Amino acid sequence: MGDLLYKELSYELIGVLFDVHNELGGGFLEVVYADAVEYEFKKRNIPYQREKKFLVNYKDTVLPHHFFADFVIDDKIILELKSASHLHETYFAQCLNYLKISKLKLAILANFEADKLIHHRIIL
Repeated sequence: MGDLLYKELSYELIGVLFDVHNELGGGFLEVVYADAVEYEFKKRNIPYQREKKFLVNYKDTVLPHHFFADFVIDDKIILELKSASHLHETYFAQCLNYLKISKLKLAILANFEADKLIHHRIIL
């Protein structure tokens, strides 16, 4: 079995997510969790960009629709946050699209459910 992609950074990122969920619990809007995650990134000096815009190129043009990833961590990992009763397959597809557009290799999809944090590593 090979090494995990961005093992240390992923571990630190998952720690942030668990800290936020342990502090806030479930039931808040996604933006509340994003604000708390951003607070932790700043506190821990983790380089990030919030609401990073990705343009979609098609042949010789840029399409009018674009994507905003919740966070891009250290120009390596896309972090997509949800606050839903369950993770729908469209959320996974969304992360795959972000990876394709960004040319990054790893996304973490995190869902702040009521009683637990669920997270998945998505590799392109």
